[in-house]
Amino acid sequence: MITVLIADDHAAVRTGIRLVLEGASDIRVVGEAADGRAAVALAEEHRPDVVIMDIRMPRLDGIEATRQLAGLTEILVLTTFDLDEYVFGALRAGAAGFLLKNTDAATLVEAVRLVAGGDGLISPQVTRKLISAFARTRPAAVPENLTARERDVLSCLGRGLSNAEIARALDIAEPTVKTHVSRVLGKLGLQSRAQAAAYYAGM
Repeated sequence: MITVLIADDHAAVRTGIRLVLEGASDIRVVGEAADGRAAVALAEEHRPDVVIMDIRMPRLDGIEATRQLAGLTEILVLTTFDLDEYVFGALRAGAAGFLLKNTDAATLVEAVRLVAGGDGLISPQVTRKLISAFARTRPAAVPENLTARERDVLSCLGRGLSNAEIARALDIAEPTVKTHVSRVLGKLGLQSRAQAAAYYAGM
């Protein structure tokens, strides 16, 4: 069972998200928070698999809340705004995914599953921003310190494959995929699979 905490300052939005998620048999909502501080406190208490995090909230914004929770739980940002400062701020803070609130119910549910499983999912509008940014700043070629296998994994990340799909494509175990993904991110100085995909797309 995937446990989820919903953080949004609008009660109606939280209710809508809860209704969508509770329609899935493998997802359980363990709490709701109306501001960033409450989100951090509740996440530390309940240790959910995923926190669905709004950006603009009182007392503590979603980016700082994400930074404080990085490593404790997976963060899926769900916001109305796709401003560059929010997109890059959230991903640098450690968010595993970034979706806009016009996302349909099925996509939101699948995003929660992917993020809980160690994968990521980024709104297409946001992906274009990332590709543009990395195309301006990335080196001209893949760094030579990546092994051949790590280059293969980067290619798979660039195609948006999940860990399970990468394992099948490269005929390796899924835990091995997770290790390679971590090494690729570390060597490229990236914070998330989403950044890796954007990096590869800009090559």
